[in-house]
Amino acid sequence: MTQPLWQPSADRVAQANITAFTGILEARYGVSLPGYAALHAFSVTEAEKFWDAFWDYAGIVAETKGGRILADGSKMPGAAFFPDARLNFAENLLRRRDDGDAMVFWSEDRVKRRMSWRELYDLVSRLAQALKAAGVGPGDRVAGFVPNMPETVAAMLAATSLGAIWTSCSPDFGVRGVLDRFGQTEPKVLFTADGYFYNGKTIDSLPRVKEFMPGLPSVERVVVMPLIAETPDVSSVPGAVTLADFTAPYRADEIAFAQMPFNHPLYIMYSSGTTGVPKCIVHGAGGTLINQVKEHLLHSDTKADDRVFYFTTCGWMMWNWLVAALACEATLLLFDGSPFAPDGNILFDFADAEKMTLFGTSAKWIDAINKAGLEPKKTHDLSSVKAMTSTGSPLVPESFDFVYGKIKSDMQLASISGGTDIVGCFMLGNPAGPVWRGEIQALGLGMDVQVFDDDGKPVRGEKGELVCCKPFPCMPVMFWNDEDGARYKGAYFEKYDNIWCHGDFVEQTAQDGIIVYGRSDATLNPGGVRIGTAEIYRQVETFPEILEGIVIGQDWDNDTRVVLFVRMAGGADLTEDLEKQIKTRVRTNCTPRHVPAKIVAVADIPRTKSGKITELAVRDVVHGRTVKNQEALANPEALDLYKDIPALQE
Repeated sequence: MTQPLWQPSADRVAQANITAFTGILEARYGVSLPGYAALHAFSVTEAEKFWDAFWDYAGIVAETKGGRILADGSKMPGAAFFPDARLNFAENLLRRRDDGDAMVFWSEDRVKRRMSWRELYDLVSRLAQALKAAGVGPGDRVAGFVPNMPETVAAMLAATSLGAIWTSCSPDFGVRGVLDRFGQTEPKVLFTADGYFYNGKTIDSLPRVKEFMPGLPSVERVVVMPLIAETPDVSSVPGAVTLADFTAPYRADEIAFAQMPFNHPLYIMYSSGTTGVPKCIVHGAGGTLINQVKEHLLHSDTKADDRVFYFTTCGWMMWNWLVAALACEATLLLFDGSPFAPDGNILFDFADAEKMTLFGTSAKWIDAINKAGLEPKKTHDLSSVKAMTSTGSPLVPESFDFVYGKIKSDMQLASISGGTDIVGCFMLGNPAGPVWRGEIQALGLGMDVQVFDDDGKPVRGEKGELVCCKPFPCMPVMFWNDEDGARYKGAYFEKYDNIWCHGDFVEQTAQDGIIVYGRSDATLNPGGVRIGTAEIYRQVETFPEILEGIVIGQDWDNDTRVVLFVRMAGGADLTEDLEKQIKTRVRTNCTPRHVPAKIVAVADIPRTKSGKITELAVRDVVHGRTVKNQEALANPEALDLYKDIPALQE
């Protein structure tokens, strides 16, 4: 393709935040930055100047910025941004206290309500007082088993206003999935809703809370937020109290925001759990704040009173990303439930009704509405939408065509990519630049992203490993329960010394865009949601009929489907009834996204000489690729069992 699909108008470029900030850098430092490539180069070669200026541009609220911008800047891990700063994350998101909309919430077509900035501040104030009275202070964990609703945002802000650490997962997680996460991080207080709505159904959360609570002895108080009932009945859950009763003793007052170091823990996020229980990734308050605000202001062109939406659950890092738009004084548009209920149009209905400016979703959803034959351009106005962003999995070229052909022709389409590991993006949108078919627009500012070949050399125009060669503020602070940092270092710095290796298989194009071909490790990604194989194994291998299993993601229909291979015990057969039992157990104890699309019986499973099963080798065989390093396998002949399996061609 010789022409971009979309080009911003001259007026739009002139009014973009990124244009204004570029001008500030040029005036402040006496440099010339003609275009995005020059701006990006400056942001990584002059990292201290870039982040110092951005702190001021963004108006970061802090007790002190401190005199140092970057300490130990050559060490990764080990570098420290703003090492003398003291700030509070929640204070930066609660800058307003007026009667404008802070949040608008739809739970499918069942619940529609809004919360003003004043109401949000007051609720956070009362919640913070209640949490403090419950013994919550700096470093304590507060967890959410929660839908994406306004009270969830308030609970997070209340916890972080005290210097506590917020961690959450969505209420469709099974008991084992919850315990694998919160069991490690040991929260003191747990927030939950009484239930949620999905695909027109009402689902009660409290029976599952009652079931997993005995496995969380650290929890001293359960706070139940109302969604499916006006006054939830919490009598079945020991130690539970309604949100109204929890906050009743306190009146709204000025919030005493705890001023904490820049790298004080803010969030604990969870890895996919590929090689065991999920890793607990700890993100710092300052790094998360400054990078997410950068992504909203510069890459998404978010302005005060914009109305920002992302289709996400509270078990995905895009929820944490979305809420940071409050620091830009933008309104959050929150949606919980199925994006296809009742007829596939509800997100477009939401966009029109609430004058959405940023429409955030997943590549899988775009593909699904395309296959459903929807043409929103004919049925909806969408004049307020300035940009659509897509993440979760690569956005295929045909989906670019669909967005511009059937949704809206004049808007920025930004495929974005990063992850839970950095609670942000390595590559994303440029509101002042063109959109090329099938490409992510730009590398993230302040992120020294490169593509390495198999020899560890930078390449362009060919596929390779996504790496980041210099420190950046939103690197994780640590992993929970990783005292010597060995697991943290092993996760990102084992392949290349002092260089972050992200595990994505990508290509940098002639237009400086990025094409993502998927993960270069064994993480599964069905429907754009990263999940790990180990969580599935823990369920499958409880069946006496099954000796062991191996799980891969098979590229299928512009997505990834989960395929489970099982080695049967002597005398056992893989019957339809057993397949049904496996799928039910995985769905119940993990999530619906973990459920295998295909289950295939095999006589053997390839493994390394140290006894580890080799998911990557099986995945390569299924996709017809040559398996490298077969000499590392104890039984390489087993690979032949996975070639040209008829069940995987349908």
